[in-house]
Order: sequence, then structure tokens, then C-alpha cells
Amino acid sequence: MRFGKSVVKFRVAILVLTVVLMIPSVIGMIATRVNYDMLNYLPGDMETVIGQKELMKDFNKGAFSYIIFEDMPEKDVAKLKTEISKVEHVNTVLWYDSLADLSVPMEMLPDEVYEGFNSGNATMMAVFFDTGTSDDLTMDAVREIRNLCKKQCYVSGMTALVVDLKDLCEKEEPVYVALAVVLALVSMLILLDGWLVPFVFLISIGAMILINLGSNYFFGEISYITKALSAVLQLAVTMDYSIFLWHSYNEQRDKYADHKEAMAVAIKQTLTSVIGSSVTTIAGFLALCFMSFTLGRDLGIVMAKGVLLGVLGCVTVLPSLILVLDKPLHKTRHRSLIPNMKGFAEKTVKIFPVFLILFSILIVPSFYSYNKANNEVYYDIGECLPEDMNYVISNSKLREEFDVASTHMILIDSKTSPKEVNDMISELEKVDGVKYVLGLESVIGTRVPQEIIPDGLRSVLESDRYELLLINSGYRPASDKVNAQITKLNSIVKKYDKNGKIIGEAPCMKDMIETTDHDFKVVTAISVLAIFLIILVVEKSISLPFILIAVIEFGIFINLGIPHFTGQQMAFITPICISTIQLGATVDYAILMTTRYKSERIAGNDKKTAVCTALYTSIASIIVSGVGLFAATFGVALYSDIEIISSMCMLMARGAIISMLLVIFILPAMFMLFDKLICKTTLGMTQIDQRKEIEVE
Repeated sequence: MRFGKSVVKFRVAILVLTVVLMIPSVIGMIATRVNYDMLNYLPGDMETVIGQKELMKDFNKGAFSYIIFEDMPEKDVAKLKTEISKVEHVNTVLWYDSLADLSVPMEMLPDEVYEGFNSGNATMMAVFFDTGTSDDLTMDAVREIRNLCKKQCYVSGMTALVVDLKDLCEKEEPVYVALAVVLALVSMLILLDGWLVPFVFLISIGAMILINLGSNYFFGEISYITKALSAVLQLAVTMDYSIFLWHSYNEQRDKYADHKEAMAVAIKQTLTSVIGSSVTTIAGFLALCFMSFTLGRDLGIVMAKGVLLGVLGCVTVLPSLILVLDKPLHKTRHRSLIPNMKGFAEKTVKIFPVFLILFSILIVPSFYSYNKANNEVYYDIGECLPEDMNYVISNSKLREEFDVASTHMILIDSKTSPKEVNDMISELEKVDGVKYVLGLESVIGTRVPQEIIPDGLRSVLESDRYELLLINSGYRPASDKVNAQITKLNSIVKKYDKNGKIIGEAPCMKDMIETTDHDFKVVTAISVLAIFLIILVVEKSISLPFILIAVIEFGIFINLGIPHFTGQQMAFITPICISTIQLGATVDYAILMTTRYKSERIAGNDKKTAVCTALYTSIASIIVSGVGLFAATFGVALYSDIEIISSMCMLMARGAIISMLLVIFILPAMFMLFDKLICKTTLGMTQIDQRKEIEVE
């Protein structure tokens, strides 16, 4: 109560402080770097990550791209090659003429080397940069190369993907927020009991979103998925808390003559009720931090922080705004468009066995399709881009013209003898899907003495510690074929050099597949366990956590299982995030109804009356909350051209509705079925005399 009175007393100061904090928040939001490279989130102790660092250290090579030219005379290509070489942060440009020197006549080059760089009317260059894949300097270099080469140039490689993804995200992100705000506003205008109150909610929530985004500056950078989703999710998830405060305030205004005193009591009640529900949501997001693939930590921390700020804003900024705007808020109130749900609740509870039968019938196929869909995800981030993007077109050209779908790089000890390297190359080239291997030995063959190799060529492919080999593969990154190929290649490399390393996009994605597969199991277990313990403490019950989690997990099974039946593949990160977000964000609906059911039973009502009362008093808040989450995410799902963002928002929107329906129909049926067990295993309910119940079947 003391906290509530302090908020009421200092309401103007709170609003002034909020406005002041928004200024550095805007600056921080603009200054926060956004990372668009998923491979950056691999654990640092993985061999592929270590190998990438070694490549930079020894060869001063970071990012790698192929550039394809079509219908261009060789002299023009040679001229462009010279210009590309001068682009800042381009370390090396390899074309077939790079391998020819006065001391190495062109006719002495192996045929496969020439053919590897030329195909029909197209020719290809390999470009190495002296900065990392997602480094801003590398992205600037790729943009400059595209400008130099105009329309006849196609740039592939992870940096090209990052450039196109960044450009598309920056174009779409303002629209995401606008759609979320407009649709959430429309849903609140329809479902709440005031015309002005939705705008007040959005001002309060918007201020907290801005502070959340601005404070990300202290993390150094955030992922593009976090940036795209955090504002939308924070709006959707924390809207509930604002609704709780508003309803509580209106109830207290009928009891207290002084609206300031009513608000102090409302703040106390809201804080008590919101702490339980917000802790489960925060726990769901923090479970993502246990992923070894650190994108989960990135999203989890930002969203947990957003929920915490949402609660803080709900009991400080929102009450201050409501008190300042009290008169216009009450003048613009209207009757809620949601009708009295008492009759609906009674009918629903009366036929509860129907919902139990539905649950029994659907649980097995839902779990089956859920497991299937989790094994049908894709890992190739390029698949999330529209087909007309330069990167997607470039990769298609690379496959069609040169039959190259991915490129691996091998680092072996420079002390390995030329004969051993030749033997290794021979074995590598026999592996299924390998087109050719490019190294010093394969370029010069056995006819050219090592002593006359040009220093320029030697510096490209050899350092004091390592020799570098390039392998072009016909298999796409993240495919089963390329993963099997990498395993075979790795065993050959280790035979000749136990410290040899295979690096590149496809090997990194193979590591990502293995890492996230383990992460999914860990995160799911931790989120369920954490929320189980929170419900156990909040509800003081052993049985209720099982029942509530069973209902929400059933909703997750249905939601994530639908793509299996529709033939839709999800991005690998989607099931991990959605399972924790849906559990953490929608278990609130179940806790709200459960708390009321408990209080009705403790007050002496029979189980049917208690369940009916809990359902009809909670249903309006559940509908407003579920529809709000749906509205905030559904528009983004329809609009976004980035498949990862679109599918995650669609699953969140669908998950909100599924969870809402299950809490309304399945949870009351569970209360009816397990009432005796709940009473015996819940603190404060053990003294309920079951023999005095009068049950109307």
C-alpha cells in the first residue's frame, strides 16, 4: 500500500522522469548494433569457430564470396577484377588468371581449375575480405562491389545474405511496430470499456518498449530477430498487466470516494496479481538463456527485461497517466462489448466430459505431429529471404552455372609434405558431391617445381603455419548430404593432420544443427520445470502445476504440430522460441482462472459453482489478452517477407488463440475431473468437506 501511495503522490514526477528517460533511450536504440549473422551465435569453443579465427589470424581472411559475371568479355572482367581488388577490406581476388604467372604458363594449369572458374557465358571470381562475415566494413565492401559491377554481377556468400537481410529488415521493422500498434489498438477499442483507455495503455507500454530497446545499447549488439520481435512481443505480453490495473482501479473507484486512494489500492492489488503471472513469463524467456547457441540468450534477456519493465510501467507510469487523465477517461467509458458470460460458463461446465474426450482423442496425434514438425525444420538462413533478392538469385546462378552449392575451406599444417597433400586431395575429390579441391598442389600440378611458384599465389594459399585448400561442393548447406560429406571430409583431413580444420558456411551450419537440437531439449525441460515450480509456489499446490502445464503444453503440441500436416517447414530457431514463449506468455490465462477457482472453493462453494464462477469472471480478461497477443503478431505475420519473422509471428498469433480456447474449454473440465485431487494436494483446500457437496450432473 505504501508503494501505491508513493506512486499516487509523485505521479507528475514519474511522468516527467519517463519523458526524460526516453531521450537517452532513443539515442541508445539508434546506436545499438544489430547482428544479422546467425553463425555468430555458435559457441566459441567449436572447431569451426576456432578455425575461422585462425584463418583471420594467419591469412588475414574473414568473409568469403563468389562473384559471378554473365555475358562479359574477359578483358572487362579482368578490369573489374582490378577495381574489386582496390575496394577497401578486399584482401584477395582469385580468378583463373590469378593462378597464371610468367613462370606458370596458362596451358600448364589443370583443366579442372580453368573450368572451375568458367562455365559457358559465365565466369566466377572468389573474393576474400580482411574483415568478418557480418562486420559493417565487409557489408560496405559488398555494397561497393555490387555498385561497381552493376546488373551483370551476382554476389553470393554469407555477407551478401547479411546485406540483403539487413536492408529488408530495416525496411520492414517500422511497419511491424505500426501494424502491431494499430491492430492491438483496434482489438482494445472493441473489447475494452473505454474509447480513450487503449491510447493511454499504448503510451505507457510504448514508453517501456523504448526504454527496453534503448537499454540494449549496454549489450553491445542484439540479433535482428530480437530487434524485430521484442517490441511486438513486449506490447502483446505486457498489455495484460495494463488491463488488470484498469479493471482493478474501476472496481476500487466504486468503493472509495477519493480516486487517488482507489488507485493506491488498485496498484497494490495489481502488483500482487501481476507478480505471479509476470514471473512465469520471465522464466519462460530466461529459459532461452540456457541455449549454447547464444541467440537464445540474446532474445531471452531482452524479452525478460521487457516484461520486467512492462510490470514496472504498469504500476508507475500507467497509474500516473490514468490519474492525470481521470476525467476524460471516465467520460469516454462505454459498455463493454463482451456480453455477460455466466450462461456460457454454465453450459460449458455442464458438458465438460465432451472436452475431456476431445483432449483424450487429440493429445496423441498432436504430440506425434509436434515431434515430426520439430524434425522437419530448416537451417539454411537463405531460405528465409524472398526469391527476388540478389543473394538468392546469386546462389541459384552458382548452382546452375557451376554446380556449386557450398564451399568448404580446409586448414592443414604447412609442414605437411606436398606428396601427402596430393594424396589427401585425391581422397577428398573422391568424396560424393565434391566438385574439385583448390590448393597449391592442385593448381600447379606435379609439373611445376615448388621453387618457382609466384609469391603472390603462395601468400594466398599458404602461411607460416597453415596451407589453405578450397573445396567446392554440389550439396547445399544444412542438407543431410552435405553434413555426411563434411563428416567424411573431416575424417580424411584428420588422417593427414590431426589438427586440421574444416571451416565455412556448411560446416558451421552442421555445428549449428547439432547444437540447437540439444538446446531444444534443454530449453523445453528448463522452461517447464521453472514454470512448474513457480506455479507450485504461487498456487501452493502439487497437482495444479501438472494440470496447468498439461493444458498449455497441449496447446503447444497443436500449434507446433500443424506445420507437419500443412507441409510447412519452420526455421530451426522457431520451435525453441515458440515453445517457451507460448508457455510463459499464455500460462497467465490459466493462473488467472485457477486463482479464482481456488478462492471460490475455499469460500465454501461446491466444485461446479466454483468452476462456473471462475470461468465466467475470468473469460473476459482471457479473451482480451488472447486477442491482444493475436492482433499484435498476426499483422506482422501476414506482412513480413522474412520467413523466420513471418512464421514466428504466425505461430505466436495462432498459439495465443489455441491457448485461449484450451483454457476456456479444457481447463474447467480438468478442474471438474480432478477437483478431489486438487483439494487434497493444495494448501488451504485440504479442509474442504467433500461429503457436503451437492453435485448436479
